[in-house]
Amino acid sequence: MQLTKIQQEQAWKLRHEVMWPDEDFNYIKLKDDDSGIHLGLFKDNRLISVVSLFIDKGEAQFRKFATLKSEQGKGYGGRLLESVFEEAKLHEVKRIWCNARKNKRHFYHKFGFRETGTSFVKNGKSYVIMEKFL
Repeated sequence: MQLTKIQQEQAWKLRHEVMWPDEDFNYIKLKDDDSGIHLGLFKDNRLISVVSLFIDKGEAQFRKFATLKSEQGKGYGGRLLESVFEEAKLHEVKRIWCNARKNKRHFYHKFGFRETGTSFVKNGKSYVIMEKFL
């Protein structure tokens, strides 16, 4: 297992495959990807999980957290999320948040996130904003 910073192009491929395979490839790109910190988890030299972290004024949002379906439920996403916390702390982040798919919010609860009460629907998927103070 290897956790490392990766190039945004590496994250894009996995994002597309896992999150929005039926959309155009450019759909998964974020306008601020150039300023993000992209982290990846490799298993047997194969990228299996990615997340992108965006830091601004003591707060950070992580976005596009994706793990290959065949590798979900094995603890890899949790390991990657712990590395997000470590990276955020290096940048003196006090609050970290995400737009969590509602059907995945239990995952974030295990890591100390709480639901903010703000939710929305995008492209037919329901989300809730979740946060954690570091």
